[in-house]
Amino acid sequence: MANKILMPKLSPTMEEGQIARWLKAEGDEIEANETILEVDTDKATMEMTSLEAGTLLKIIVPGGENAKLGQTIGIIGAKGEDFSALISQNGEGEKGRKVEEEKKPEAEVVQPKVEVPKTEDQKPKTEDQSPKTDNGRIIISPIAARMASENNIDLKNINGSGPNGRIIKRDIEIALAEVQSPKPKVQSPAFQVATVVGASPFRDENTSKMRQVIASRLAESIGPIPTFYLTVEIEMDNPLNLRKQINATLADEDKISVNDIIVKAAAMSLVKHPFVNASYQDKTIRFYEQADIGVAVAVDEGLITPVVRGANLKGFAEISREVKELAKRAKERKLQPEEYTGATFSISNLGMMGIKEFTAIINPPEAAIIAVGGANPSAVVREGEIVVRNMMSVTMSCDHRVVDGATGAKFLQTFKQLLENPVLMLM
Repeated sequence: MANKILMPKLSPTMEEGQIARWLKAEGDEIEANETILEVDTDKATMEMTSLEAGTLLKIIVPGGENAKLGQTIGIIGAKGEDFSALISQNGEGEKGRKVEEEKKPEAEVVQPKVEVPKTEDQKPKTEDQSPKTDNGRIIISPIAARMASENNIDLKNINGSGPNGRIIKRDIEIALAEVQSPKPKVQSPAFQVATVVGASPFRDENTSKMRQVIASRLAESIGPIPTFYLTVEIEMDNPLNLRKQINATLADEDKISVNDIIVKAAAMSLVKHPFVNASYQDKTIRFYEQADIGVAVAVDEGLITPVVRGANLKGFAEISREVKELAKRAKERKLQPEEYTGATFSISNLGMMGIKEFTAIINPPEAAIIAVGGANPSAVVREGEIVVRNMMSVTMSCDHRVVDGATGAKFLQTFKQLLENPVLMLM
């Protein structure tokens, strides 16, 4: 009996998903618990497995399109089974394709027939070179079709090198290389007449699920949350020297960063100031017993904050290994929901990008976040003399419903004390 394949809830904050790609084509056999497609959620690319064995009879929502939770995205059943009732029930219609076209060759995508006028210079193609079947339709592999669509490649100009003239991935890669190869420079005339043009052309691209959720969450934060900011300057010579001493004893892959020391200092400070390690819950304030630190990581489509659980209980080297692994998997979009949700406090560090000072937006329901700038040599006064020290600016954004000004200031005092005297974190 044919059944619908529904879009599942793959993360706690997911309301809809964007299908990255189907791993099975219409007509393919599927085993129970076999991965059949990849879904872009708000934070990661998740694999979706089939709940039953059967044949993929119909793909209703193709790759690149969004589907809401519970929406039908495909049909599974016995090979050759009539599933028209499910299509009508789902209200999807045939979307411009006839039911008879459902029974296409496996692992092939058939493009509509396109008549191309011949010129005298065109030579007849051999059977293996022709990308057309007997009925005049272009035959192309699924991955080649997706690559061509993403890069606006005209399939009429490509000779397929696969069996029976099928266009395959290698053919698209060759076409892309030709498009991207540099063109010979043409010398400009000595004088040119200015050309008056109209408004700039533009293109609209679909927003990724991650960017949509970032926009929603930031609007949710900056509007209803009464936020205030506190900034402190921290002398970083001692942490820099400690890092140098520790790294001298470690292999290259195990070396720690300044940010690892900052994570540890923040975690220890949170334990001493529970109102900063808390969240507002309408009629209650929730206090957390350990410091789960969200470390902001920039990825291609936005920002994600993997969580270092119980950072107050871990040493520099352990925090370093965990942050590296989480950041790597975040950039590969392989994090599981529990690895990027549920932080009690967050750190955003742009110092390595040359940023001296900035403010960060609180990630609800957390009560605070610190924005860390770079540690730069500066002239400061110490014991009546002007000396050079590496100074770092840290700005904390606070939810005033939980954190008062004095509470935030005391937290930063502890944070500053631990960083300027990092030996205290080793006791």
